[in-house]
Amino acid sequence: MDAKRVKQILSSSADVDVKYNGASVWIDALNDDQRTATVHLRGPRLEERTIVEIHELVEE
Repeated sequence: MDAKRVKQILSSSADVDVKYNGASVWIDALNDDQRTATVHLRGPRLEERTIVEIHELVEE
């Protein structure tokens, strides 16, 4: 995925299915370096956030 698509997903009201290492994640923010994003796993009470390289994110 690229920074432009991450920005589109963040500004969209649609529920976009994004995976990181096979797990569904929510993108919380595109980081200032434009190469990483802060994400957390989808699901109830899964609030632990992780910084990942955006090229590792896959839109399903």
